[in-house]
Amino acid sequence: MARPVIISCAVTGAGDSLRQNPNVPVTPEQIATECIAAARAGAAIVHIHVRDPATGKPSMALEHYREVVERIRASDTPVLINLTTGAGARFNSSEADPKVGDAGTTLATPEKRVEHVLTLKPDICSLDVATMNWPGNAFVNTPRTLERMAELIRSSGVKPELEVFDLGHVRHARDMVERGLIIGKPLFQLCLGVPWGAPASTEAMVIMKNDLPPGALWASFGIARHQFPMVAQAVVLGGHVRVGLEDNLYLAQGVLAPGNAALVERAVDIIEAIGERPASVDEARAILELA
Repeated sequence: MARPVIISCAVTGAGDSLRQNPNVPVTPEQIATECIAAARAGAAIVHIHVRDPATGKPSMALEHYREVVERIRASDTPVLINLTTGAGARFNSSEADPKVGDAGTTLATPEKRVEHVLTLKPDICSLDVATMNWPGNAFVNTPRTLERMAELIRSSGVKPELEVFDLGHVRHARDMVERGLIIGKPLFQLCLGVPWGAPASTEAMVIMKNDLPPGALWASFGIARHQFPMVAQAVVLGGHVRVGLEDNLYLAQGVLAPGNAALVERAVDIIEAIGERPASVDEARAILELA
């Protein structure tokens, strides 16, 4: 029988992508509308960042998360909600004093980074088990920060999605699982092609997949032009998939995606062409062992 493959859609992200594709949602209403459209196209999970409606820049404002979540929950379209906790981890060191953050630094306490999760109780939230360089800044998640965030997330009853960008991150996350900081069947997201992490390649996906804890659930994605090839590769290797405007702005070379639904529809086509099928929301809930 065909295997149910969970499609997650990351609808907006935090990058400066609006200038490249005007279809990237910005306001809470736009983000919620895109989430609902993605769910109707076949996504069982929507992964949500929020932005400042006036500027389009990344935001951590609870009121924006609240509006997005309430709009989705008030709709007639079921979907699992996954809120990011990645905001609040960027660091740019000052030239005058490297210990001091310069412009662009967003470092926040663990409590602030999970405030919206504790308040809104989504089905899932991301937990970036990663410290790494990105173009222009560092993405900093110290062990102490991650352990505190994991503790708070666990207390809320929300399932963490362990985002890992390289093999060392897999091993760190695996250690957290083995020490009981993550309870239940762990869920990993293998994030590929992000500078300067693991490349979006078959080899990278296989080696990271093979180092997961026994029985772990996993999904993967590639950014930009690697989005759809990595959908196919993850399905073939037995994983689940993620698409969306956070990771890729194009439907094909030179063709901007008109919205997230079009990217989800392409993922559905790939999954079905391989002989599997998209998971329903109820199937995804059962696979992820959500209450």
